[in-house]
Amino acid sequence: MRFLAEEANGPLKGIRVVDLTSVVMGPFATQILADLGADVIKVESPAGDTTRNMGACKNKGMGANFLQLNRNKRSVMLDLKTEEGRAACLALAKTADVFLYNVRPQAMARLGLSYEAVRAVNPRIVYAGAYGFSNTGPYAGRPAYDDLIQGMTGIPSLYSQHTGTPPRYVPLTMADRIVGMQIGIACLAGVLESRQSGQGQSIEIPMFEAMAQFVLGDHFGGATFDPPNGEMGYSRLLVEPRKPYQAADGYICVIVHTDKHWQCFLDLVGRRDLLAGGSVFETIASRGRHVNQVYGFLADTLLGQTVAYWVEELAKVDIPVAPLNRVEDLLTDPHLQATGQIVKQKHPTEGNILTTAPLGNYSRTPPGIYRHAPNLGEHTEEILRELGLSGGTAPPPSGHSG
Repeated sequence: MRFLAEEANGPLKGIRVVDLTSVVMGPFATQILADLGADVIKVESPAGDTTRNMGACKNKGMGANFLQLNRNKRSVMLDLKTEEGRAACLALAKTADVFLYNVRPQAMARLGLSYEAVRAVNPRIVYAGAYGFSNTGPYAGRPAYDDLIQGMTGIPSLYSQHTGTPPRYVPLTMADRIVGMQIGIACLAGVLESRQSGQGQSIEIPMFEAMAQFVLGDHFGGATFDPPNGEMGYSRLLVEPRKPYQAADGYICVIVHTDKHWQCFLDLVGRRDLLAGGSVFETIASRGRHVNQVYGFLADTLLGQTVAYWVEELAKVDIPVAPLNRVEDLLTDPHLQATGQIVKQKHPTEGNILTTAPLGNYSRTPPGIYRHAPNLGEHTEEILRELGLSGGTAPPPSGHSG
């Protein structure tokens, strides 16, 4: 509850973001910025963000996915295909530091909201586009979603290589959220430079390139060198035994990695003899060359005792260890409870909801939850009045909008 606040006081207070994004990637980025105090104005069409109707819901247009991605924002409903809507959007851009969108640049140009059009009303604007593929390559303009980008960057294939089972996507919107963090960084970098130089710029953050960087950082392997001196891939991450290990009564997560870890573990299980000179266990390099054998031994050994035994004994020798959680266990995890990471918030139309707290502890400018996820167009009249515009109509603030 410590993150509930009356008003934004985070380190980004005073920065305004005009957010034309929808679904997960862009809204995740702008929620991070909003949690840190930025004034995020979510521009929605009369149909609303498609995420409004995804996941569990009590009222139409206020699904769980939307609620978890759009707190601390104000929603203004504008039909950007009309001259009135376009004019209101440009009036917003005139007051903003960042103008963020996640459709193709060609679509923005057709709406009359190209970089040139937005820059004409605000030369200091950071005009940020987040979409599937860079506009400079042969994939430019292709549609992209999380699953597609996971597949194109080899993540399902890595899973298959690791487990020996058919490829599958990671059961998270992983690409959207990883790239969403990159979007937030890019927007802040642009604002910092704009405030120093007095000039804005156009920034492109493409999903495919961002996730390729993320994957290759681990798996360049021998292709790091030109010519290559080995195969691609980080072998420790790809072996089949690298997974939660089965103990006598359940599953456990254990990382026995460094020389000290192995010395302590082999002492604990009475196999110090395996550290003899020339053994595959002797050094991190030799363990890497025989990774299946090493982790196979670990898996076999852990079967001999209970989860509670290993958690207690391995913790005593400072080996990273934890029981395998289900996602439901996070809601009652004692550490997350103690640090206030699970927050109960009362939403005016959806009742009590659970969400996660903004990340981090700031000694002077803490982030906070100070505004509920908005109903569609909830702040249209308020925002138009701030811009000195009239004639805007907003739906009533009920969960049945959209």
